[in-house]
Amino acid sequence: MNEWLHEFGTTLLETLRSVAPIIGILLVFQFLVLRKPLSHPGRIVAGFFYVMLGIALFLSGLKMALFPIGELMAQQLTAPQFLGDEHDPDRVHWYGYIWVYLFAGSIGFATAMAEPTLIAVAVKASEISAGSIKALPLRLAVALGVGCGLALGTFRIVTGAPLYAYILTGYAIVAVQTAFAPKLIAGLAFDSGNVASSTVTVPIVTALGLGLAAAVPGRNPLLDGFGLIAFTCLIPIINVLGYAQVAMWWSQRNQATDND
Repeated sequence: MNEWLHEFGTTLLETLRSVAPIIGILLVFQFLVLRKPLSHPGRIVAGFFYVMLGIALFLSGLKMALFPIGELMAQQLTAPQFLGDEHDPDRVHWYGYIWVYLFAGSIGFATAMAEPTLIAVAVKASEISAGSIKALPLRLAVALGVGCGLALGTFRIVTGAPLYAYILTGYAIVAVQTAFAPKLIAGLAFDSGNVASSTVTVPIVTALGLGLAAAVPGRNPLLDGFGLIAFTCLIPIINVLGYAQVAMWWSQRNQATDND
């Protein structure tokens, strides 16, 4: 208990140092630029305290739970005992890690569906579009993209393929889709891809990538362990743009049917 309190206190101080510049900038602009007093200063002080306490608790939770779980799952799914007697520890066969791809895809989908920032963006998009963009289908499209992106990213780590080949190909597809997708959806698609990799998703994805790169023979955690987050940003953009194109085609088809 004392050890945890010491670690939490250290994390809280580090959080205070990180938040201090934000507080300083806000106060400088409020008193020196705008030259107006703060309204409800007590609530603001309490709010900043809650922010610092929440960030410190969140970071402590990452160290205690999410990072160890991600690394442990990667190690267990790549252990020779789990892969079977026919697994050669000196050679990497991509088809021997099917459960890793399934786990990565499943955890990517689940974390994206639970991502608070994605929920907020989807709700706002539905409100602004007067319901023409549904919040749940948008979240599903993004979550499926995150799941597929993580499965593809873990496949890249297992095979050792260069990261740039996947990223360049993916953004080439995005560029073509953007040219033909409805203009109103393009910005939302790019934002949705980025907010999908936030508070809940990033810690688990990072731990999974590092754990997998450390467990797969011939992989370097520093060179191969990072890059999964790029897939969780890229593939959802493709999915949302595709969802918009399908929705537009379906709407035009229904209009043509009604006219006939």
